[in-house]
Amino acid sequence: MNALEVNVLVLAYLGDTIYENYVRRYLINKGIANVNDLQKEAIKYVSAVNQAKYLSLMLDNDFFTEEEISIIKRARNNKGHSHPKNCDIVTYKYATAIEALIGYLSLKNNNDRIKEIMEYIFYEEVH
Repeated sequence: MNALEVNVLVLAYLGDTIYENYVRRYLINKGIANVNDLQKEAIKYVSAVNQAKYLSLMLDNDFFTEEEISIIKRARNNKGHSHPKNCDIVTYKYATAIEALIGYLSLKNNNDRIKEIMEYIFYEEVH
């Protein structure tokens, strides 16, 4: 399978689960043992607003390769978006873009790069 040919919304569908799994493991490893507390903390990472914020920070800091930027742009510019009522379409497209990138990297078995992205996000939230 050529990961470049996969629909970006499919990539985002896959990336969403991987992203959320990283967040859940990170919070559990921090020692949060209460499910309600886990859910409250997870919002800092998994909300569309915060995902868009992290993507913008990484773009501003030239964190991504040209190949990664092309995936981000494809996802961000995709016309097939509907969006939830709790955020605007631009924010939602940015959130979708980071999820699509993670899905793409997963299909390419580039788990080290996914880990680098997630570590950047976790670092940013703490600082």
